[in-house]
Amino acid sequence: MGSVRRIYVEKKAPYAVRARELKEEVKRYLGIKGLTAVRVLIRYDVENLSEKTYKQALVTVFSEPPVDNYYEEKFSYKDGSLVFSAEYLPGQFDQRADSAEQCVKLLNEKENPVIRSAVTYVFEGEIPEEAAKRIKEYCINPVDSRETDENKPETLVQVFDEPADVAVFEGFKDMPGTELKSLYDSLNLAMTFKDFLHIQKYFAGEEKRDPSVTEIRVLDTYWSDHCRHTTFLTELKNIKFEDGFYKEPVVNAYQEYLDARQELFKDRPDKYVSLMDIALMGMRKLRAMASLMIWKNQMKLMHVL
Repeated sequence: MGSVRRIYVEKKAPYAVRARELKEEVKRYLGIKGLTAVRVLIRYDVENLSEKTYKQALVTVFSEPPVDNYYEEKFSYKDGSLVFSAEYLPGQFDQRADSAEQCVKLLNEKENPVIRSAVTYVFEGEIPEEAAKRIKEYCINPVDSRETDENKPETLVQVFDEPADVAVFEGFKDMPGTELKSLYDSLNLAMTFKDFLHIQKYFAGEEKRDPSVTEIRVLDTYWSDHCRHTTFLTELKNIKFEDGFYKEPVVNAYQEYLDARQELFKDRPDKYVSLMDIALMGMRKLRAMASLMIWKNQMKLMHVL
C-alpha cells in the first residue's frame, strides 16, 4: 500500500459509443477529414489499496469484463497518434473518483483508498498541429477541466498551504464618497454604485463594522443573479438567427414555440416574447396536452355511463 497504481479502462469496440460519436463530431464540426479513429479511455490513479482488494476492484469497480478492457500502468497506441488527458480543475468535484472510492470501501471497509480520475483521448490519422489544438479545445471544457500530463504522480495525497486571513475593506463604513467611488470602480462589480452606497449604509448602521472582500463578492453575486432574472423577462422584439450548422434546427424550434404560443395565448394580448416565456413554453404545452387528455377520458366515461 502507498504507491500509486494507474489503470486505463476502455469500452470494447461494440460498446465504444462515445468514441464513435466523438469521431463523427470532430470530422463533421471541426472539418478534420484525416481522422481515422478515436479512442476514449477512463484513467484511474489509485493509492492506499491492498493488493487483494486492488485485484478484486479491477474487474468489479473499475471495469466490467463483458464490455470493458483494462490496462495496468500503460496501453499501446499507433505511432503518430494525438494522445492527451483531461482532469477536473482543483476544487471541482470528481464524481467518478468519489464513486470508485465508495465502491472499493464496500469490498473492504478497512480500506481507505485515494482515487483520481481523468479521461484519456487517442486520435489517429493525419492531424496537423493546428487541428490538434482545435481538437483539445473541443474536448476540454476550461470551465471545469484542464489538460494533464501523462506522468504518474508519486502520491495522490494533496497538501494545501494554510490560507491567509480574508481581507477586509478597512474604513469602508465611514469612507467618503470619492474614495468609495474609486473602490467601486476598482472592483468591477455587477451592482451599481447606488447599490454599493446602500451596502455601505447597511454595514455602518446595522453591522457597525467593515465588510470582508468575500462578503462584498457574495452580495455582488446575488445582484448579478437578480440582473439575470430581469433579463429573462425583457421583451424580445427583433430576433435574428446567425448562419451556421445549427441555424435550421434553431429556427424550427423557435417556430414551434411561436405556434404553441399562438395556441395557448390567443386571448392574452398582455403576454410577450421573452427568454422566460421561451423557457417555460414546453412545460405549458405539455400541461395543456395532459389537461386535454383528462377531458377526453372524462367525456368517454360520461358516454359509457
